[in-house]
Amino acid sequence: MNMNTMRSAHGFTLIELMIVVAVVSILAAIAYPAYTDSVRKGKRAQGRAALVELLQQQERYMTQNNCYLGFSNNSSGAASASAPSPSTACGGVTASNVPFKNFAGDNLTNASYMLSATTCPGSGTSTLSIATCVKVVATPVRSDPAVGNLEMTSSGNKSCTGTAASTNPQLCWP
Repeated sequence: MNMNTMRSAHGFTLIELMIVVAVVSILAAIAYPAYTDSVRKGKRAQGRAALVELLQQQERYMTQNNCYLGFSNNSSGAASASAPSPSTACGGVTASNVPFKNFAGDNLTNASYMLSATTCPGSGTSTLSIATCVKVVATPVRSDPAVGNLEMTSSGNKSCTGTAASTNPQLCWP
């Protein structure tokens, strides 16, 4: 048997293995950022859809109770109603029974955004009454510096708090 025939039957050389590792590394370096960007875009779309749904629920609540309902989330993800009096909000809602979904996604464990509702900003530093205007906010669970919080008001204004708000607003609300 020839010496070259025996050598090729034993497997790959170190050089061949290093070339394969280098090619795989280069492909991974290109593909991973594209993948994470695609996932982030999908989560943003999910957050925008959740805000639209929450605003629809707020409008329904407004027609039934003649006011909007402000609420926030605590550290465990439970919604708490905010009202002028600490015990009950408009419509008799207490802090423990907010009737709205307060997260974007299928369940609270895998939520991409946490939702809340507050008063709309007025002119200057003033705010409008929660009875006349509501601002719904989607806060990302994982950091998204480009978009930050997605915001929408009952008067139709849409915005975000990230760096894209001034540089590329189309990224927030396409």
